[in-house]
Order: sequence, then C-alpha cells, then structure tokens
Amino acid sequence: MDVRFLGGAREVGRSALLVNETLLVDFGMLADDPPRFPVETPDPDAVVVSHGHLDHAGAVPALLSGENRPSIHWTPPTAALARTLARDTLKLHGGTMQCPFTEEPVRRLGEVSELHSYRETFEVTGHEVTFYDAGHIPGSAHVRIDDGDTRLLYTADFHTDDQRLVAGTTARPDADVVVCESTYSDVTHEERATVEERFAESVRTTLWEGGTVVVPAFAIGRTQELLLICSEYDIPCYVDGMGKGVTETLRGHPEFVRDADALRRAKSHARFVTGRDGQRRRIADQPAAIVTTSGMLSGGPAMTYIPEIRSNPTNKITMTGYQVEGTPGRELLETGSAEFDGRVLPVSAQVEQYDFSAHADRDGLLSFLDDYRDSRVLVNHGDRCVSFAAALAERGIDASAPRLDETVTI
Repeated sequence: MDVRFLGGAREVGRSALLVNETLLVDFGMLADDPPRFPVETPDPDAVVVSHGHLDHAGAVPALLSGENRPSIHWTPPTAALARTLARDTLKLHGGTMQCPFTEEPVRRLGEVSELHSYRETFEVTGHEVTFYDAGHIPGSAHVRIDDGDTRLLYTADFHTDDQRLVAGTTARPDADVVVCESTYSDVTHEERATVEERFAESVRTTLWEGGTVVVPAFAIGRTQELLLICSEYDIPCYVDGMGKGVTETLRGHPEFVRDADALRRAKSHARFVTGRDGQRRRIADQPAAIVTTSGMLSGGPAMTYIPEIRSNPTNKITMTGYQVEGTPGRELLETGSAEFDGRVLPVSAQVEQYDFSAHADRDGLLSFLDDYRDSRVLVNHGDRCVSFAAALAERGIDASAPRLDETVTI
C-alpha cells in the first residue's frame, strides 16, 4: 500500500491522504491568511471524508470541478456539515483565491454523495472501508482501509474521553498501520468536569455583577457543547453565527449524539439571535452569555460583540478553543488587544481561556496506541509530530512522522 501525505504532515490543517493513487482520504484547508490547501489536487476515483471540520472537509468541493466526479463517502452528519462549510466559504470568500471552488461543485456534492453508518464495511476502488466512531464531533470517524494486503487505520481527529455532545471513542479495530493524529501530544487536559465548573462559576459571577460574557466558539461541535453546559448550569445564553444552523443540523441526526434529549433541551434553553434591527448591540448590554462564532475571532458576529463590550472590565471574553498563531484570538490572549475591522483595539474586559478540546491529550493518545504496539504508526496532524514519534519509539513502537508530500510504502 502506498500512502501519500498531501497535507496534515507535521502541521495542523489541510489534511489529505492519497492511498494507492486512487482513494483520497480527507481534503481540507488550513484557515490561514491566505488559506492553504493540500499540495496537490489529485484526481481520485473515490473520496472518504472522516468528519465535517474545515481542516478535513473544507476543500472537498474542489475535487468536483471540471469533469471530475469521484464518489464521496461519509457519515450523514459529515455530509450535511461539509455542505454547510462549503456554503459558508462561498459566502465569505467566493470568487477569490481564498475559495478553491464555485457554486456548481457544491451542488454536485449531492450527486456523488454516498452515506455510511459506523461499522458498515463498503467497497470502493478495490478497498474495503469501514467507519468507526471517533468521539470527536457527531459523525466523526476513524477510517480503516483494507486493500487485501494491508489494513490501514486513519484515526482522523479523536477523543478518548466523554464530552456532553458525544461519547469518547472505544473503537480499536485491528490494523497493520495506524496514521495517528497528534494535536495535543504534549498536553494533559484538565478534567472536563473541573473545567465546566470553573467556566460556569466565572460566567455566573460576571452576570451577577451585571456584566456580559462573550464566548467565542467553533460552530461545529464546540457551540453545541457550550449550549449543553449552559443548559446544565442554568446560564442564560444566546447563540449566534453559523453555530445556529449547525445545531439544527445535528438535531436532525439524533443517533450520532450522546443525548438527543439533552441537546433538544439545550436548544430550547438558548435564544437564537437573528441579528436584525440592532439586536446584537442590545444583547451586548444584557447580563447573559453569548456563544458565537468565530472561535478564533477571525470573523463572524464576535466581531460585533467584542468591540461593544471591550471597554468595561466587568465584562468577560472566554476563549474556548485553541488559538492559532497569527489569529486575532491569539493576539488578544497574548497582548490584551486585537484587530477588529482593520482597527487594533485594546480590550479592558477580562479575557480567560478554557480547555474544552475535542481531541485526545497525550495520555489519551498513548492509551489508544497501546493497543497498536505491534503495528507501524505514522504520526500526523500536529505541530510536534517528530517529537511525539520519537517518544513512541522510546516506548518500543515502530513510529515515524512523514513529511509533507512524502509517499510511504507500507
């Protein structure tokens, strides 16, 4: 089996893996400025998509430009979320170099889409492919590919601990080779219950003091997790941005969430923002939590809310996800100011960060890979792939970290 790393090797973003020149696994984009895409747009016979996040599915429509019509295989939530991402990319960047496709390829997604459930083996391009629940977001999957000689397990993004939205992965399918993500290979997550309690206490204190809390959150997965937490702790909250539509989408796939009734209650507990008639500025004066995109302050309604609340030290901004270097969110955490609509503004409101990660930490990664001590491990999707591969080698595991555009024969 030949595996070519078109993206995601020694980096986080633009994941893409070409297997035996015919089967493409993921085709994402790296949300940089300008965005970066896989090193090549191949012409595969079929595509398998692990889950509906931008760095794994964001560039998939580009594969349907021209005469290309590869079949695309994914779980039902991933198919729906990928379309949402594509429409949002068109809305924000259509007609520019930041968007590698037009409306027509997005429409074609429905023509070539094939849906699969977990543990349902299907054959494509001479490979047997099976999805397993990865415990990352609804519909996320480990992908096992068997070409008759070699069994490859592509972990994609995964979590071994339970979240409110989805349960941690328990799948450990047999594999000769594991392509393993390593996003948090040097981090130990704090206990989720402790993080939730600190977050809830902080928000409640601010609301009791009459302040407003802006909660920047990724639209897919993180927004819904935070709505579930707000519902559980009876925190009054609004939800704004793309997360509104994603919440409705996920409610349409109850079998892929941990507790569909809890998600329904959380949706009812929150108030959805329309943005009409100055609504956002009125909300910014209320003692409430506002869960809104974007998670890294690179756009979305957060760019309206934060300038409105920034000057009052009673108010609070609670960052809930990893902030990529160079983003306004990272700048805010490091300097206390950030760029909004072309202006660098100081922020007097309190700024906090909480670890609500949907990825396995170092202990989770090592625990998962303990079941693959006799397998070869190829480390990808991380900023420290080489050092993590070396750490695995010290534990007696045959591990390495492929380079970008490298082809590995296994």
